[in-house]
Amino acid sequence: QVQLVESGGGVVQPGGSLRLSCTASELILTFNTMAWFRQNSGQAPGQHLEMVASFKSGGPIDYADSVKGRFTVTADIAKKTMNLQMNDLNPGDTAVYYCNTLSRRFPWGPGTQVTVSS
Repeated sequence: QVQLVESGGGVVQPGGSLRLSCTASELILTFNTMAWFRQNSGQAPGQHLEMVASFKSGGPIDYADSVKGRFTVTADIAKKTMNLQMNDLNPGDTAVYYCNTLSRRFPWGPGTQVTVSS
């Protein structure tokens, strides 16, 4: 069974940074357009997800307008991880962050909570 596992969340002050990681198989990371999504607290799993960044190995990278210039998505296929470097965080970035293929092909992982608060 495919497992996607997110980590790296936490509590940070406005203007701070966090680096999220998504663990997935090499095949998944290599042959799919991957994406980071976020979901506001209180939403049912898999509902009302906002695509934050998408990444295709050797292909295009795309970001939501709300995070352009602040977030950077990368992948280390050998380490089986996709990362999301988040800088200059603001309270609007508070959410549970998930990774999946852009088409949301696989079961959702546990997500990782990011809270931006002073």
